[in-house]
Amino acid sequence: MNKIKVYTLQGKWTGDFDSNNKWYKDEALKLKGKDIDLLVLPELFHTPYFPFEENADFFDLAIEKDHPIVAEWQEIAKELNAVVVFPFFEKRARGIYHNSAFVFERDGSIAGLYRKSHIPDDPAFYEKYYFIPGDTGFEPIKTSAGTLGVLICWDQWFPEAARIMSLKGADVLIYPTAIGWMDSEPKEIYPRQQDSWMTVMRGHAIANRTFVIAANRSGVEGHLTFWGTSFVAAPDGYILQKCDPEFLGASYVELDLAETEENRRWWPHFRDRRVDLYKDILKIWAD
Repeated sequence: MNKIKVYTLQGKWTGDFDSNNKWYKDEALKLKGKDIDLLVLPELFHTPYFPFEENADFFDLAIEKDHPIVAEWQEIAKELNAVVVFPFFEKRARGIYHNSAFVFERDGSIAGLYRKSHIPDDPAFYEKYYFIPGDTGFEPIKTSAGTLGVLICWDQWFPEAARIMSLKGADVLIYPTAIGWMDSEPKEIYPRQQDSWMTVMRGHAIANRTFVIAANRSGVEGHLTFWGTSFVAAPDGYILQKCDPEFLGASYVELDLAETEENRRWWPHFRDRRVDLYKDILKIWAD
């Protein structure tokens, strides 16, 4: 498959589990019959963004892999005849929790699972309290909509993750995301922060000559205002599609995977890598 038709769903927390899930399901099912190949949902879309504080009660929001919502979205994948990237707060065992994403194939089967590798612990993003670092590694997931390099939010700041996914054959790098501003931050830095966020992922597209999809949440939750601005970048970093910050719903773009081959012929970054010089990348700090 050279061309894939992609939709990202950008939404906001509606205030309760049932209405929130209904909104996302309704928006997804509006795409039925639209010849869709891939649907990407935002990080932790089925919950509020609870890591704004450390509160043990929020562990109750986690779901196990056999939770009914998982089966519901497997059925949606079948109804849409599309591959679906389904992020979720995973309860793996008692006291073991991950920030994870399933990939469902068009027939509703599970094509793969990714668990977030890089876990932040910043003001209002206290994820280390909730999530154990993932153990799935950086393994692209093969689907009928291409080979997907699924990463999650904080992973997007690390070029190593993007590079390894690309070296292993990912056609697209996908970042379900929940990022925003705190009310206490000075507004004059807002544009600079958001530009950094987009620029680093556009850099992954350019350095690896591959497509990048970022699906962010929108809306205000407590003292956080999420950026929205979900976007898709081409292998040269060009922005193919970008949502408004407050947009709610599905956005569409078609990706021509032949662009990756063309880009890599003209810009042969992989050919010119000097793997013999990169040993220091395995150190915490190169003293």
